Amino acid sequence: MGILGMTASYLLFSALHFVQFVLAITVCGLYGVDLQRARSQGKYIDGKWVYAEVVGGLAALTAILYLVPSILRFAGVTIWTFVLFVLWIALFGLFGNMYIHEDPEGNSDIQRMKNAVWVDLANALLWFIGFIASAAYWWTHREKRSRFTGRAHLGRNPSTRSTGWTA
Repeated sequence: MGILGMTASYLLFSALHFVQFVLAITVCGLYGVDLQRARSQGKYIDGKWVYAEVVGGLAALTAILYLVPSILRFAGVTIWTFVLFVLWIALFGLFGNMYIHEDPEGNSDIQRMKNAVWVDLANALLWFIGFIASAAYWWTHREKRSRFTGRAHLGRNPSTRSTGWTA
């Protein structure tokens, strides 16, 4: 058992999702600066920055939603976590191609975007870790009952001495 009845896995998932939330909000702030500047100057708002804000917003909302303890038992959580991982990798590739090899030469805006690229990579890695962990969690905590009636317990039967699977 854990603190106040919470299991260790829930506490670890909560810590992971809290860090994912913080980094997603950080990305929203880093890219939002340029969007706000473009909007206030009446300039064209580039879709790349809008994409970064959407990914950051989806990740922040998902991280908050994942703090609900019982939601991690659904298989859809693992699939959505993988989708977010792919979105973060695409974001890292998009802005990494633009800014990793760029020399800031004292320009704080370019330096901020170079830093944002590494925050994007950290987000991608955290969502990949979350994907692997949620897949393992789902696999070990899935319902182990028959598909049609739901009455039979599937898996190993501890009352028998055989090593085979029982239905």
